[in-house]
Amino acid sequence: MGTVIMHSVASVDGFIADEHDDVGPLHDWYFNGDTPIVRSAEQQFDHSGAGSRFKVSRASAPYVRSMWEGIGAIVMGRHLFDLVNGWEGRPPAGDHVVVVSHRPKPEGWHPEASYHFVDDVTAAIGRAQELAGDRTVAVNAGDVGGQILAAGLVDEVAMDVVPVVFGSGRRYFGGVDGQHRLEDPHVVIQGDGVLHLLFKVRRLPVP
Repeated sequence: MGTVIMHSVASVDGFIADEHDDVGPLHDWYFNGDTPIVRSAEQQFDHSGAGSRFKVSRASAPYVRSMWEGIGAIVMGRHLFDLVNGWEGRPPAGDHVVVVSHRPKPEGWHPEASYHFVDDVTAAIGRAQELAGDRTVAVNAGDVGGQILAAGLVDEVAMDVVPVVFGSGRRYFGGVDGQHRLEDPHVVIQGDGVLHLLFKVRRLPVP
């Protein structure tokens, strides 16, 4: 099975959006460079078909491209699904989406899309791994991501840290309780307006 990576862009104080779900300048770095993320016109990485408009710095491009190309399935919470209307059935990367929700898929909503609604985080990761095969399962940060981390189901944590302080808002790790140790970052890349960090989750030894 592929690696489970919790991922999002975050402010330096650990927020992925403000209280009104506004990301402010967090995504500006996707458009401030001269290097497209996509390799060809046929390859897209966002639901609007505007993937070719993503142009990042040359330092960021190989890392972001590799990360997005490796995704087989995305796990998201119902709040984000409702906020973006499930990207209209076309996820920004990967072929499948698993939504953690106690409510079913909206009736008649994009029946052609490979979207699966599961009411438990453990079951959601299991379903996503089945769908993704050997490819990566990308878990959106936030409340659901924090629950999946707390359940011991996250292998790595990826943060694209932007030099801005929000002060309050939607936390990267949601309302996760207790300490969760990470290894030293094994990827540290300084882009233009963003710092890419990738950590392995430290596993406690089995007693």
